[in-house]
Parts: sequence; structure tokens; C-alpha cells
Amino acid sequence: MKRPVKILVVGGSAAGPAAAAKAKRYNPNANVILFEAGNFISTGTCEIPYVLSGDISNYDDIVYYSAGSFLNKKGVRVFVNHFVEQIDRKLKTITVRDIQSDTISEFQYDSLILTTGSQSKTLTGFSKELKNVFHLKNIDDLIKVESYLKNNSVQTAIVIGSGYIGLEATEALYKNKVDITLIEKESLPLPFVEYEISNRILADLENYSIRFMGKSKNVEPYIDDDKVVSIKCDDDMLQAELVLSTVGITPNNILAKKAKLEIGKFGGIKVDKKLKTSDRNIFAAGDNMEFTNVVTGKPDYFPFATYAHSFGHIAGENAAGGNVNAEPIVKNVSVKIFDKYFASVGLNSIEAANSRFNTVYVDAEVPNLIKVMPESKPVYGKLIFDIDNKKILGASFYGGKEVSGFADLISSAIYSGQQIDFLTKVSYNYTPPLSPFVNLLSVLGRKAIAKLKK
Repeated sequence: MKRPVKILVVGGSAAGPAAAAKAKRYNPNANVILFEAGNFISTGTCEIPYVLSGDISNYDDIVYYSAGSFLNKKGVRVFVNHFVEQIDRKLKTITVRDIQSDTISEFQYDSLILTTGSQSKTLTGFSKELKNVFHLKNIDDLIKVESYLKNNSVQTAIVIGSGYIGLEATEALYKNKVDITLIEKESLPLPFVEYEISNRILADLENYSIRFMGKSKNVEPYIDDDKVVSIKCDDDMLQAELVLSTVGITPNNILAKKAKLEIGKFGGIKVDKKLKTSDRNIFAAGDNMEFTNVVTGKPDYFPFATYAHSFGHIAGENAAGGNVNAEPIVKNVSVKIFDKYFASVGLNSIEAANSRFNTVYVDAEVPNLIKVMPESKPVYGKLIFDIDNKKILGASFYGGKEVSGFADLISSAIYSGQQIDFLTKVSYNYTPPLSPFVNLLSVLGRKAIAKLKK
């Protein structure tokens, strides 16, 4: 029988509930408590833009547990609207403020798990207190945007930042019949991915009448009655009825820094293979930590719900007395952009160059189905590999839903250390309504081999 221990979890998004539930399953005698500063726990974050767009009918559909249902089904007590202000590592206690009653309590722990996630970056001058300036990071943000759209006649919107969230938010507002200007400080949308793909995305945005303003270095709001009424973007003046700031996210590690835990170069908490922090009684999981990248073997940071969930399980089990290792991961992400999908796996050419690999690339655009099928459309792929050892380092794709499968296969190849000829040896599935006669990955593999022979 496992001994009774006190396990406290701070943060209730993806990693926190996973950690708390796993800790309780691994050690049923543990007293596990989860604290969340907001109103909700166990929510879908990646699904938020699709609630705003109407593809998902209601935000209730992406709130998977309440405090009560989590206690009933997982055996874990949950305190929402409770903000953890301080960790006393010596006494092994946390100080918690009940936001609603403004009272302070202390809780003792044997193991503490920090799953504080990430937070939206803020743009100078665009305060969250302004009535028509919003982020799209959590359910509370979503409710505010939906309420504003419902209660105001919004015909134009400005989205600042064209990363993953910015592009998804742009499509969501488009489906709300709003004219959109998308502002980006770099020259192309979805910056820091492959140039060929950013250019394709730009063309598709123009097809949907999205006004894209790249190379926007100076963005200044003009405010009246606690609203942004216009934005000066370099030499242009833009009218603003609604502003979405999507300029990126950063690890939410105020609490960890106050406790003087070790922080990595990306701002995430440093952890070992067991997800222990620099304090052996404190674990971390999710968007607030750094992981080891399979390709580079070095610390990296990429906030994504699936990683947070899996790392939450590991942290929870180990905090309850387990002995599980967190393996290095292959970055593998995709995003919907109107009727197309972008997928990136491993390293792109910029990341590979920065990591000082001796790299070369091949690319191709082929039909995603056999040409005679009426649904056949082009899909683009770019493969990055190491000249010296011929190993696959990464790939990027832009096309239909098939790009997810391409990325997953490349992820498997990278994890197992496959060389480029692996792609020519795979027996690819084929049927006219589902796939082309010659798979894009086979084309890329053949081109890579041919390039090395030159």
C-alpha cells in the first residue's frame, strides 16, 4: 500500500488536470488538490477559435470538467478562482488567495506540481483594460470576444500578429462576416516557417479578401472613451472597431521565478527526465517548462496541448512516487488556414541552419489524389535532411487534410533516426478517392537521393 502524501497542483488547463488525475490513480491514498486562478479547468485551448467561428456551437462543449465533476470522477479536490501567490520551499507550503473572498490560506505539500501554462504577450499601448482589445488564450477571453461581437455592430477588425493563433482568429472573424486587416511585423504571414509556404498562405489570404500588412514595425493605437478607435500602422491609419492581439505567448513562470527555481533560455522551467525542477519536491509540466528536442538533443520550447497532457501524466505519477522518464519529443504541429492546412514536423530550414546542421532540402508540389479525381488538389512539401549522415531532420507541408498523415510519418522517421531512402521504401496506401498513385513523400525521398548524387 502506497503511503498517504499531499500533492498540490497549480494550474488547471491541460497539464494540471492530467497530472492531478494521474497522481490520484497511481496513489489512491494521496490527498491531491488542484488550484486554478480562473473560472474553468480542463478546457480545450486549441479549440477556442473554432467556437468563435461557430464550428463548435458553444464554449461549454470544450469545458470537460467542473470542479464538482472532477472530484466525483477523479477524486481530486479543485479550487477555482484561487491564485497561488507564493511558494515557501523550506516549509513546503504555498500561499493561496481566494479571489472572490480576498482571503489568504496556506497549504502544505509533500510534492508540488507547477502547471501554470503560458500567457499572451502584450503589445505596448494595447492594454487588456481597453473595451475593444482582446486576446484569445482562454475561455474567459473567448467569452469577452463573443459578448462584444454580439452586443456591438462590428464590421471591421484588426488582428495583430499572423502566427498560428492569429491565422485561426482571422478565419474565425471572417466567418462572423467581419472585414479583417492582418498586421504582421515580418514581411510574410506565419513568419519563421518555410518561405515557400508563407508565400502560399499570403496568396490564400488574398483570395479571401484578407488585407495583409507586412513589415509593420510601428503600430500605435489611438484611444477614445477606453476604446481603440484607430491604429497608425507605419504611414497608414486604420479604423478599428475590434482589435485582437495575437503576438505570441510566453511561459507563465512568475511563481517559479519568485521561488527561485531554475529557468531556461526560453523562459521555461528547467526539468530533468522525471520532470523534477531544481527543487526535488517540485515538478513541472506543460507550457511552463522546456523539453528536449529529439533532433537537436537540446532544450526547446513549444507550447502545445498534447505535449502538456502527456507530460502532465508523467509529472503526476512521479510526484506520487513513480519513476517514469519524459522522453525527448519531435515537434509536430499543424494549423488550418481557411480551406488549407499547414503542418510542420522536426526542424524547418531556418531552425536547421541555426542548429548548425549541414543541411540541404528538396521540395515538390503534386496532386493529393490521382489527377482524374474531381477533388484532386495540389499539396506542397519540403524535406530537410543532413548531408553528412543522410538523416531526415524535418519537413513542412501545405495542402489538404493529408498533410497531418505526412507529418506523422516523418515524425516517426525522425524519432527512429531514418535516412532519406526510408521514404522510397515505404509501401504507401493507394485508392483513387483517398490518395495519389505516387505519394508526395516518395517523390521527396527520390528527389533527395538524386540531389545527393549530383
